[in-house]
Amino acid sequence: MDKITIKDLEVFAKHGVFPEENALGQKFIISATLYTDTRKAGRTDELSYSIHYGEVSHLIKKIAEENTWKLLEKVAEELARSILLQYPLAKRADITIKKPWAPIGLPLDTVSVEISRAWHTAYIALGSNMGDKKAYLDQAAAMLQENPDCEVIRVSRYLTTKPYGGVEQDDFLNGALELHTLLSPEELLDLLHEIEQKAHRERLVHWGPRTLDLDILLYDDLVLDTPDLHIPHAEMHLRDFVLIPMAEIAPWKRHPLTGLTVEQMRNNLAKQTPDHIL
Repeated sequence: MDKITIKDLEVFAKHGVFPEENALGQKFIISATLYTDTRKAGRTDELSYSIHYGEVSHLIKKIAEENTWKLLEKVAEELARSILLQYPLAKRADITIKKPWAPIGLPLDTVSVEISRAWHTAYIALGSNMGDKKAYLDQAAAMLQENPDCEVIRVSRYLTTKPYGGVEQDDFLNGALELHTLLSPEELLDLLHEIEQKAHRERLVHWGPRTLDLDILLYDDLVLDTPDLHIPHAEMHLRDFVLIPMAEIAPWKRHPLTGLTVEQMRNNLAKQTPDHIL
């Protein structure tokens, strides 16, 4: 991907852990590298197809100078997030903040913090088999869209399915959505749990009835296994009520471990087991 770089922009700001730093302020040196596609701008010579580095420089100055934070890490996070939210053509932002003459009682040139933040693509499975099922799924999609760090790209049609897991219960309404997000996988999981809780989700019986069930299926091409989170979802290739809506919105998306597309996984599963679709 192409890059636009702003190097060593000097600002005077009041960030630091000591009260004197917050009161008196000092010089900070900030660099930003923005990842984007400049092809169309290069062929047309139109600024609207690129990112205005002058505007970005003024945005950096404004955010750095109009706020007071203790940590350089916080400054870097806010700069990266603001740039990515305000400039849709920016897919990733690398931020470096240097602090000359940091008050540590030792001679040094600078201390610095460097971060990289980007938009990520996640796929979320939706399910409900209690109450107004469609309303719960619609509400989940709406709440994700309302979060400033998320953008819902597309939502599948909903389908009615038989319960999975052998617990006697009502039929499910299932779907899937594609999400662009600035959240990490763990932060996204926390957000999904918050949305479930607002739908009065109770985790009483494994594979039991629920007002709302939200699962991360895929997150870019990430492979992650922690006690709380498994990406790709460990059983997505076994669930037709996941693969059918996924095939509607992203049939070409490949499983990062098997290399199979969603459409291939769906076809393989259809040959092996009876479906749960009603």
